[in-house]
Amino acid sequence: MTKQRDHVDLISQQWKENHSELDIGLAEIIGRFSRLNKHLENERATVYSALNINAGEFDVLATLYRNGSPYKLMPSDLVKQTLLTSGAMTNRLDRLEKKGLIQRAHSDEDRRCVVVGLTEPGLSLIQKGSVLYFDKVATLYEPLTDEDQTQLNGLLKKWVKHFEG
Repeated sequence: MTKQRDHVDLISQQWKENHSELDIGLAEIIGRFSRLNKHLENERATVYSALNINAGEFDVLATLYRNGSPYKLMPSDLVKQTLLTSGAMTNRLDRLEKKGLIQRAHSDEDRRCVVVGLTEPGLSLIQKGSVLYFDKVATLYEPLTDEDQTQLNGLLKKWVKHFEG
């Protein structure tokens, strides 16, 4: 049985042949992650396109939705949960508000605070979008067994925790 080769194998071979003094072994992992991430982004983009929103807008709507009813958060909470800067969040919120998918309002508890919430069209869109998204995600894992998925998830979690604590 021959070992299946991928594009990263070709790149590694070129490095080894032309720059053998470099240890490129671990770079293969990063290369595969980069290529895989691009493929996954392209596949998920089909969902966003079907909803007439982009990935960032989907992320904000999904964050509001996954936090549960009444589907409202302060902008600072959205920033923390999406790992964006406040400026990037403001831009996303402006676009979503123009589309009528979210609204900003003063908090009932503290009128000095603004709360971001899903509108009825926003809620409807993200309910539909969540189903489409998770259906798409399920197809992306088809090459992996349940055991592969569990193992991969555990390893990735360990690696992410190294950076995020």
